[in-house]
Amino acid sequence: MVLTKAELIESLQNEVRILLHLAGKVDRAQLDYRPTQKQRSTLELLRYLSMMGPELIQAIKKGSFDPAAWTVAEEAAAAMDFDQTVAAIGTQTEAYATLLADMSDADFRAEIELFGDKGTRGSILVNLILSGCAAYRTQLFLYLKACGREELSTMNLWAGVDE
Repeated sequence: MVLTKAELIESLQNEVRILLHLAGKVDRAQLDYRPTQKQRSTLELLRYLSMMGPELIQAIKKGSFDPAAWTVAEEAAAAMDFDQTVAAIGTQTEAYATLLADMSDADFRAEIELFGDKGTRGSILVNLILSGCAAYRTQLFLYLKACGREELSTMNLWAGVDE
């Protein structure tokens, strides 16, 4: 694996840190903002991010996607308000460490098929979850910019700090 387990956990935890930084920039009056009718609102995007990573890790560990478990998590996220959603995202720092703690190097190298793609658990964790976190936080950043947060810069997006 290109990343060690500790490096993967650290990268996922960094994604949580940056996402929490960006969530702290959300104007509560703009929670219903959506660029187009069919896109998620700001709150819906954050709700999705509150469950996406941990739920996908469960699927990757099992080697199969459980639609019923996903639906339960999705419904629980949909019932959360903004503060609850941000708190749920905050729990992912520890959740990632816990969820990946029992995985061995052999587990990361084991081949699985998920959503029609074949690969090792490790590569799917990176390509689906870590990359997904970076993509969705970029989407949140663009929502913030579209809602008038002109002071935000690439430092907010990539480093999770104010310039």
